[in-house]
Amino acid sequence: TYIATTPEKLWAALTDPAFTRQYWFGIDAISDFKPGSSWRLVNKDGKVMDTGEVLESVAPTRLVLKWRNEFRPELKEEGWSRCVFDIEAMGDAVKLTVTHTIEKEKAKFIEAVSGGWPMVLSNLKSLLETGKIAVTR
Repeated sequence: TYIATTPEKLWAALTDPAFTRQYWFGIDAISDFKPGSSWRLVNKDGKVMDTGEVLESVAPTRLVLKWRNEFRPELKEEGWSRCVFDIEAMGDAVKLTVTHTIEKEKAKFIEAVSGGWPMVLSNLKSLLETGKIAVTR
């Protein structure tokens, strides 16, 4: 997706829990986002939704996370996935490419995140560009 912002502002939006909770339906992304560090997504009730490890962190251009769902047993048993955020300046905008993969064929986890990412990214784009989110749950 293309977002009218800077790479630095987009990086902050991806890595600051106070910002993530605004566009990710009240979920905080908690980590120091340094390679080798743990990270987790925690909902407003304190429930851990997803966990993983920061594999790469090159601010403000690339973030790679090892990722596993923690709250749905059938998704957790599929194992670890990999989520890559590539950020590229494009004039007055930024191109954000999110690639979320897993080694298991026909993974239910990838099906689940494929439905969720469009809502999350739409909210991220709207919040950065207008100060308001587009989709509520």
